[in-house]
Formats: sequence, C-alpha cells, structure tokens
Amino acid sequence: MKITFSTKPTAGDTLVVGVFEGRQLSRSAGKLDKTCKGALSKAMKADRFTGAHGQFLDIMAPVGVSAARIVIAGLGKADKLDPLAVQNLGGNLAAHLNRGGAKKASVLVDKWSKASASKAEADQAADLGYGARLRSYRFDKYRTKETADKKPTLTRLTLVTGAARVAATAYNVLDRIADGVFMTRDLVSEPANVIYPESLAAQAKTLTSLGVSVEILTEAKMRKLGMGALLAVGMGSARASRMVVMRWNGAPKSSKKAPIAFIGKGVTFDTGGISIKPAGGMEDMKWDMGGAGVVIGLMKALAGRKAKVDVIGVIGLVENMPSSTAQRPGDVVTSMSGQTIEVINTDAEGRLVLADALWYCKTRFKPRFMIDLATLTGAIIIALGSYNAGMYATDDKLADQLTKAGQATGEGVWRMPLGTRYDRDINSDIADMKNVGKGREGGSITAAQFLKRYVGTTTWAHLDIAGVAWSKSDSPTVPKGGTAFGVRLLDRLVADHYEG
Repeated sequence: MKITFSTKPTAGDTLVVGVFEGRQLSRSAGKLDKTCKGALSKAMKADRFTGAHGQFLDIMAPVGVSAARIVIAGLGKADKLDPLAVQNLGGNLAAHLNRGGAKKASVLVDKWSKASASKAEADQAADLGYGARLRSYRFDKYRTKETADKKPTLTRLTLVTGAARVAATAYNVLDRIADGVFMTRDLVSEPANVIYPESLAAQAKTLTSLGVSVEILTEAKMRKLGMGALLAVGMGSARASRMVVMRWNGAPKSSKKAPIAFIGKGVTFDTGGISIKPAGGMEDMKWDMGGAGVVIGLMKALAGRKAKVDVIGVIGLVENMPSSTAQRPGDVVTSMSGQTIEVINTDAEGRLVLADALWYCKTRFKPRFMIDLATLTGAIIIALGSYNAGMYATDDKLADQLTKAGQATGEGVWRMPLGTRYDRDINSDIADMKNVGKGREGGSITAAQFLKRYVGTTTWAHLDIAGVAWSKSDSPTVPKGGTAFGVRLLDRLVADHYEG
C-alpha cells in the first residue's frame, strides 16, 4: 500500500471524513454533508454510529460527489485524540477499507485535536498514515493458493491536508521506524529452517547499506573470548552459533558520549534441549529469537531515520537442540565473566546466551546503559498476560523513561522487583550459581537476578517480552503474528532522551 499526502483528494477515490463522539461533524465532514444534501447526517441517524473512536459507517453511491463510497470514521472525543489514538485510527481505517474492498481512498484530515493549527494537522496526517502502514503488514510469502477475497485490496491511501508538505516530512521519519518494525516482524515470522544463527547474522549484515557497522563473531572467536555459557547452548545443534555486533555512529562529533547498548536473545529455535519441551505448541519456538529480531529492527529504524546517537546492538544467536553433543542437566559451564553456572534445566538457555552477551558488551564498549530484550520466561506470561512486557531495572530514571515511552507507543512495560532474597534462590552447591531458581515461583524474577550478575555497575534494564512478541489476534496497528514489540518503544526512548 502506497501512502501519499496531498492538498486535495483524488477523483473517484473512496472519501473518508471524521466525526466526533455525539455525531459532531468535523469541518470537512460538514462541508461534505452539504455537498451530499445531508446524506451523512441521515445515514448516522439511521444507524447506531455515534462517532465513538474506532466506529465506521459506509455510505455507498453518495449523491453530489464522484466517489463511489464515503466512509465516516469515528474520532471519539477531541481531547482524547493524542498521537497514539490517531495511529490506532489509521490502523483500524486501513483494516476497514480492506474488508470493504476499497482500492484507493482519500482521507480528509482537519485539525481534529485542540493543538495549534497547521503543525497539529500535519502531525495528525502523518500519524494516521503511520498507523495505516503498521496495520498493512502481512507475512504471506509462503501462501501459494490464497484466493482474491482473502487478499488486501487497498493500494493507495492519500492523506488530504493543507499542510501536506510538512506532513510528508513528518511521515518520512515514521516510515523509517515502520521499516524497522517490518524487518523484525519478518524475521520473527520466518520458520527455523530459514532463520538460524548464520542466516540471521546475514540478515543483520544487510544493515551495512544504511551505514551500520556489522561484525560477526564465529564460534572460534567466541571460544577464544571464553563464552562458555553461550556456546554450551548450541552444542547440540548442527547449526553453528554466532554473535553479531552492530554499531550506528550518529552522534554529532561535538557531543560524543559513551554509546547506549541494546542486547537481544537470539535462540532461533528452542526445543528445550535435553530438558525437551512438550510437542504441543513447540512450533512457536521459532520466535524465541524475538529479542534479537527487535535489536536488528531497532538498529534499522535508528539508522534509517539518521538518529543522532551512538548505538551498539549485540545479539547472541544459537539453536537449542537435543543430541549426543548437547549439554546435560547437571553440567557446569564457565561464562566469559569467569563465573560458573550449574545447568539445572537446559530449557533455561536464554539467560546463558545473554550472560555472555551482556558481559561482552559491558567490557568492550562500556556503554552508558544496557537494555536487553528476551522471550525469556513463561512465568512473565502468567504474571502479566499478553499486554505488557516485564521490566526489571537497576536505575529508577531509566525505568521511568521506559515506562513513559511505552505509554506513548502503546508498547507497555510493567516494572517487576529485584532483590537479594530472589538472588539467593539461584545459588548453587557446586558452582557460583544455578540457571534456575527453586521451583516455579518467581521464575521471571530469578531469571532477571541471574542476568544482573553479568552487568556489574552498568545501568541496566531487562525486558522479558515472552508474552508480547507474538499475538494471536489483530490489534489496531499490529496484525496477528509477530508484533516487533520493542522497536517503537526503544526508538521513542532514544528520540526523547538520548539524541543530540
């Protein structure tokens, strides 16, 4: 779907206008209602449409205009129409137009909110287009027999505003973020016979075209560095493990500071290893590399929009398989930090990968902060469901910044506790620590406590995205499937606090 901006609608397109809650016509809707001899007002009175946010009403073959259809979009209350609400409106509108078979549509965008005129109108148009693009995502490359009625019809969405040029400029930035979101969704959606450590590293390598420096560490290099924890996870697989280091140097030379860093768990398929998972639902474990996918997509978004900041992205890539060479429950491995780990459960492998990735990033780059993302524990799904990621942080300021970025983007995080009581649960009788705690209680917390032992004094946050990396249903800007949760969240964090 192509998204454009113009000062006037295209003849013959479906026309979309907004109506506020209580059936209050926007300026463009009022003008169109007069042109159509009151057709909009009559249609609303004959229907349950009230103008609530997310409602739509179609008027077919309206009189007085060349358009074959008018769509009335419910805007809700003007004081509630913030950027996120406008993005959600754009996503819902794109879905509605596709369901109705529209091919081209022009949206008449007024100054819907109470903000200052032209800038507000331009930003609203850009946000509307952004939401529509996010919702337009489809992963259909393996569908060979999909019928026409199942395919999207909308090929062009034109946002009509007097501030079209300003809106197009604002949208260009959002479009680059959407590029990163789409890349992550693609990677997470691919099957494990397509995405494995070496091929995922190759995907990260494509970011060099945007100016990102990409370094790939082989098993030999990691072994030389002492990454015994990460390498132990991949021992049972025929696929060689990898670590990828991505660097975007966008900060002005006049304001060079230590970089910020994002670290991702990249288990491209997780059988559980010798502690094998039940067969039911194991196919979902193709997206156990979701954290790494987010870091790749985030780097693409930041580089694409030329973010004025220096960023490090580190991802540990392994495949966790059972075989005669796989690690066993009871094995003791030595991490890059020198700390030893008794492996109680080989299905608690992500923290082993992150242990070496965090330590490597901390010691090599000495970043201002590190944020890791991982589909780490089923326990966080029990605690928070599929609406928020679990957040663990050693710094209140960073935690507050992440919380606010989540509220602004709709990618919510909920702060969870850390503490020495939980830390004691992972002490081992024969090594420095165990990779799991006592039983199932507090499983997400003990996993975070495990990771904390590898960050030292570096400011750090851990995002457990196990419950939000994949969605079983559509939401306004996220179709069913891979969500790319974290790309928009962390891009917003960077934009609000760490550029320049």
